[in-house]
Amino acid sequence: MITMPARKPRRSAAATRRTPLLLDRAALKRRLADDMYDVLVIGGGITGAYAVLDAASRGLRAALVEKDDFASGTSSKSSKMVHGGLRYIEQGNVNLVRHSLLERHRFRKNAPHLVHRLPFLFPILDKEGVFDARLAKGFEGLLWTYDLVGGWRIGKLHQRLTVPEVLAQAPSLRAESLKGGLMYFDARTDDARLVLTIVRTAAALGATVLNGARAEGLLTRMGKVSGARVSADGDTIDIRARAVVNATGVWTDELDAKADEGHRPRVRPAKGVHIVVPWDKLRINCTVTVPVPGRARRATCTRWGNNVVLGTTDEDYQGSPDDVHCTREEMDFLLEGANTAFEGKLTADDVVGSIGGLRPLVGGKEGATLDMRRDHHITVGRTGMVTVTGGKLTTSRHMGELVIDKVMTVLGRKGRSRTTGLPLLGGAGYDSEAVAASGGIAAHLGERFGTEARFVGDLIQDDPSLAEPVVAGLPYTKAEVVYAARAELARSVDDVLSRRTRARLFARDASADAAGAVGAILGQELNLTEAEVERSVAEYLVAVRREKSVLLEGAAA
Repeated sequence: MITMPARKPRRSAAATRRTPLLLDRAALKRRLADDMYDVLVIGGGITGAYAVLDAASRGLRAALVEKDDFASGTSSKSSKMVHGGLRYIEQGNVNLVRHSLLERHRFRKNAPHLVHRLPFLFPILDKEGVFDARLAKGFEGLLWTYDLVGGWRIGKLHQRLTVPEVLAQAPSLRAESLKGGLMYFDARTDDARLVLTIVRTAAALGATVLNGARAEGLLTRMGKVSGARVSADGDTIDIRARAVVNATGVWTDELDAKADEGHRPRVRPAKGVHIVVPWDKLRINCTVTVPVPGRARRATCTRWGNNVVLGTTDEDYQGSPDDVHCTREEMDFLLEGANTAFEGKLTADDVVGSIGGLRPLVGGKEGATLDMRRDHHITVGRTGMVTVTGGKLTTSRHMGELVIDKVMTVLGRKGRSRTTGLPLLGGAGYDSEAVAASGGIAAHLGERFGTEARFVGDLIQDDPSLAEPVVAGLPYTKAEVVYAARAELARSVDDVLSRRTRARLFARDASADAAGAVGAILGQELNLTEAEVERSVAEYLVAVRREKSVLLEGAAA
């Protein structure tokens, strides 16, 4: 395993790496069993990822374990927006917006290959719009506030558009009642790849990270949490740590109860869903916010390559956090909104992928989740475990900083965060204009791996057959599957098709057809038995069938 020491974090691995960071599961498990850590982070979503990176950048001996796969919970199923949040201005939470916009700016500097500027369009309609021409003036006041508190950092202020300008951005919009539009600018990211990149950056700075490692229980010493007992690949590992962080999102209460039998639940899950349709069925070049007739909620439609992602968030959720899908009712809700706003007729047959995820809000059981605040909460329990809940993807870097500030207090140590200007792997020296101009595989790899794309390119140079696409109709190459196994701790077909690539989201059925080929590559790279490969392929196909049955047949979610 190739790693870099966490002694001079200012000379980050992201800026100096000349060889690929290869991660070996067996070596990582040995380290977890043998070493004594300053801090163990449990939970490999965006919050846990930035917490372990912050710890490693301060020179702490840090570890992170995740029961399934990095970002497999909420953090691969978000809106994928890196934004300040206009709704939070409407709620009067201007401070959260100001801080979120500052963090958006830092993300765009530290991960320019992963966080991209995106225009957002609000059509102004005579009727059945998010708002009519009369309300548009008031809404434009919100946009001015947004610009002034930090939106300007993205390089563009909001704009008022004429009808032809609106139709140039969204030619499929129904034009009969269109009066113009308002456009402002935020950013988007592939959330799963962002989390993975943060985790790998932490590993490059000396952290020990492992997915497929479930915390079965907590270790205690003199009444204080002193580590965790973890199961991974059939092995049981006792990980010793001076401080433990609970960053498990919607599973927070479950782990907190293991630390304190008297713990009372605090997390209230809010469900968000997204569906994907081909771009030629809904032709837009930005994100368009549309109403759903008779509903208070809005739907967003975002172009993503040759697809459009339609989504909405913040419905109360009462089911299992381990089995969350977009339902038939939720899909119909999104299709209804799109068909009202756009020409043509989208049907269930046009939906090529879907996701459902939960947001770990903190608060009581009363009131709509839509109206609950998005501030994070960091506490230290009576057994000394640090727990972080709430927050949002955009502010994850700052949340990680504050979590490790609290850990430093538990440890009785001092040391400032160094992540404000720390580039993520692939971000230092990345030239987005040059990458876009290169076109083809080079542009595709550049926008996923940044300057580390050369390592995937080296695989193709050594074996040109690895340039072949692995999923029909999508740009992902066989080389990316090889790299996922060698450098990104991919263990299964699902790891590759759901998160290392986003094939399951953008082409669900085609990804199922590719499962066997992905399994064969993983089998060769990871020395899996034929039975292990067959099991990985079968589990993926079962998961896809389950997703489709809930979405299309209305099976119980």
